[in-house]
Parts: sequence; C-alpha cells; structure tokens
Amino acid sequence: MTLNTVSGQTEPANTDWGPFGRPLFEDPSVRALSRVGVVDVGSNSVRLVVFDGAARSPAYFYNEKIMCALGAGLSETGILNPSGRARALSALLRFKHLADSMGLPALTIVATAAVRDASDGPDFCAEVQALTGLRIWVVDGREEARLSAQGVLLGWPGSYGLVCDIGGSSMELAEISDGRVGRRVTSNLGPLKLTDIKGGKKGRSAHIKQTMTELADAMGTQTDRLFLVGGSWRAIARVDMHRRGYPLHVLHEYRMSPSSVVKTANYIAENDTEIIRAACGISSARMSLVPLAAEVLKRLVKTFKPKDIAVSSYGIREGMLYEQMPQRLRDRDPLIESCRFSEAKDARLPGFGKRLYDFILPLFKSEPEARKRLIRAACLLHDVSWRAHPDYRAEVCFDNSTRANLGGLKHSERIFLGLALLHRYSNSRGSTRFDNLVDLIDPKMQLEAEIVGKAMRFGAMLWLQKGAERADFKWFPKKKQLELRLSADTAPLYGEVAEARLQSLANSMQAELQVKISKK
Repeated sequence: MTLNTVSGQTEPANTDWGPFGRPLFEDPSVRALSRVGVVDVGSNSVRLVVFDGAARSPAYFYNEKIMCALGAGLSETGILNPSGRARALSALLRFKHLADSMGLPALTIVATAAVRDASDGPDFCAEVQALTGLRIWVVDGREEARLSAQGVLLGWPGSYGLVCDIGGSSMELAEISDGRVGRRVTSNLGPLKLTDIKGGKKGRSAHIKQTMTELADAMGTQTDRLFLVGGSWRAIARVDMHRRGYPLHVLHEYRMSPSSVVKTANYIAENDTEIIRAACGISSARMSLVPLAAEVLKRLVKTFKPKDIAVSSYGIREGMLYEQMPQRLRDRDPLIESCRFSEAKDARLPGFGKRLYDFILPLFKSEPEARKRLIRAACLLHDVSWRAHPDYRAEVCFDNSTRANLGGLKHSERIFLGLALLHRYSNSRGSTRFDNLVDLIDPKMQLEAEIVGKAMRFGAMLWLQKGAERADFKWFPKKKQLELRLSADTAPLYGEVAEARLQSLANSMQAELQVKISKK
C-alpha cells in the first residue's frame, strides 16, 4: 500500500507498515484482532471506528461520526470550510482522548478528497499533529478507490463487479474480480462539489452525464454487480427501504434493482425531503446531500447497467484492515470466523458447535455448499445466547442473527440463520413480532431453517463428546425415514424431553422415525 502525505512525499508500506506504524497481523494464523482505532477524515464527515473481535470479520467496538462538511465551498475558495475545520479539530481532539481512555496502542487517521485538494490541507494536518500528536495520512483518489474496494472484499470474499464509493467531494470507481482490485478511477462527482456547478439542475445534469461518460470510457464495460459504498448511498438505501416498506432495516447487503434506484431517485426529487428525512431517520446534514447523490446514482446505473446493486457498510476503514491481512487470513470465510469468535467468547462449551454440525450433517448431505455454510454457522452460534432469559431466548437469537454485524450474509440468509436459531430454543414459532421478516423468504426455506433448528435442539441434549461415537443420524430421503443410532452408554441421555424433541424433528421432516440402541 502506498499512501501520500500532504507534503507530497510517498512512503511505501513495507518501510513502516503505512499508517498503522506496525504490522497488525504478523501471525498468518491469527484470528483475534487486538483493538484498533481508525479515523476517516472525509469531505463531509469525520468518523472514528474502533474494531475488535474476529480479525476476518471485525466487530465495531466503538463508532462515532461528526458531520463537519470540510469540503463545503472548496471549489470556490480552494480552502477547507473554516467552520468545518474547527469542528474537525475538535472531533479529532476528542477522538484522541477516547483512544487514550480505551488503551488503544495507536490511532490511525486517513484523509481523502477535501484535505488532499485544499490549499490549506498541509496546514490543517500540521495543526492536528501539533494539537493531538497524531499524523494524518492523505490518500489520492486512486488509492482511496482501492482501499474502499478492499473494504468490500472484507465482507464479500471472491466477489466481482464494480465498487462505487461516494464521499462529499469525490466519487471513486474500482473493479473487483477473483478477490483482487483492478482498474480504478476518481472523479469530482461528490455532492458537495456538485453544489458549486453553474447552471442549476440542467447544468448539473450535463456535468454528471459528461463525467460519467468519461468514467465509463476509463473503466470499460461493467455490467456485473454494483457495490455502493458511502454515507450518501446508504441514505438513499434507507429511502428505498421506506418507499418499498421493506421490514429488515440492515443496510449491509441490502439489494436494489436498477429500476428500484430510478423509482427512489424520482421519489426523492418529487417529495418533501424534510418529510423523507424524518421518516427514514437521516440527519439533516446528510439529507441535504441526498438529492444530489440520487441524481448521480441514477446516471451511474443508466451508464453502467449493473445486473444488481448491493449496499456495503464496509469501505475505506475496513479496507485498511484488509490491506494488512496475509492471504491465508483473507481466504477465510468472514461469517464462519465471526461465528467461531462468538462461540469461543460466549458459549458454554466452546468447540461443541463443530461436533453438533458433524452430528446433524447427515440430514443435509444433499444440500448445496452455500446452505451447509449457514448450517455450520448456526451450529457455532447455537449456544451463545444461553444467558438470555429462557422466555425470550428464541427471540434474542433471531434478533441477533438478523441484525448482527456478520459479513458475507445476504438478507435472506440472515433470516434463515435467525429462524434456525429461533427453533434451536423453541419448538414452535407461532405468531411473533418477526413475522414480516420471515415472510421475506419462501415457505420451503422457512421449513428448512426449522428443521436445522430442531436438529440442533435435539443434538444439544446429548452433549456429544469429542472423538466418541455415541450417536449418529441416518437419513433416507426417498423412504422418508429418519434413523437415530445410539450407543449403549448414550441411551440414558435419551430421556422424555430428548424423545419429544426428536419426534418434533421427524414431524417437520415428515419422516418415519426409528431409534436403534446398540447392546454393546
């Protein structure tokens, strides 16, 4: 990674590990992440994120954003917005104190378009260093595009398509394929810059169209998935959810079709933005930029014609972590790594999840690998909520799975995982406050999740020992016959409650049940 300082000098990462000043992942087999703080000084906001947890799928230990609008008026004045600069200095001083209180070994600060374009950018960085002792790394547009694309790869390993990161003063594009970042380009299509375009909406539309054509010429044909990174895109996604009445308010991996983008852009243009802002819970500072960003997105979709559109909550900050990861760590599944970390931290018997998965796997041998992956994740998470009150444990499991910071999960997969864990603790779902979410997946998928949950519910009764052949399932799908084989020393564990749970599983599978107990 090469990062440019405001003085114009270039420092390769292999001399001092870039902005972190030290290797974060020296051991290729590392799974835990020491607490790391990253600050993104953008054209519109200044944000502190403190990562913790599983290295391959980090959790957000702390997350705070201040809307400073450093880039407001930059096109006309050539300098940072004075009031925004004062707010940014105040925010960075606060973040420094927070980092010290949390015992962070370092706080990494990266600045993008506004600071790199402003004539007083170097002076601002020097003032920050004098006030806080912290150094700001200023990245150019192409490097910003690369880091943002790597943030997407953190959540979607092996994904392909076009990553579009919009900030206040710039918009970057990068192509990703086979887990790598390819061509990338930057532009001035950030909404703060668009406010300075002459000629009103007509002049702005002509400028957006011309710039987008130039971007398409530079990037070539890009008709795969479009990944959207940046606060303005996420705000538009919130509006799209509101317009559609979509019940799962998780922005990461939210999908929009090209036609939905056009409808939402028109909806924003034709309605009172203050009413939309209040309904969607968007800040006033962010909402002021949304109509301009919507114009850009509408043209982006029309120009590049993606087959589908996915919102990413991961961007430049996550991309900086991904940059430091050895390939062996990058190749791990972020969902499974996160679930392993949760099991190790919160389960009563860490390691039991794998034995549970091996035990119930014969029931799902014909399932595709993508489904087995979800079953494996469910088994790892099956016991992490045991401290919750028994009356609410099933709901807690569902809520955690559908809303938790888990990478590599489509919304439909979140609901499948949540339903499986709900049935791990509850034989019957009945009517719950989650019914509108459950209806986002079809009845067949709902039933499959129920079967996974009930299989875990029964398997958890046996407390299977490592390396011991105490029980195993046989499933004959054509005969619709479910067979449980128990060793003689396991038979006492097969009591009334366990028997009832097994029968409930057989009923859901519409299977004839047989239990065989070895005499040895």
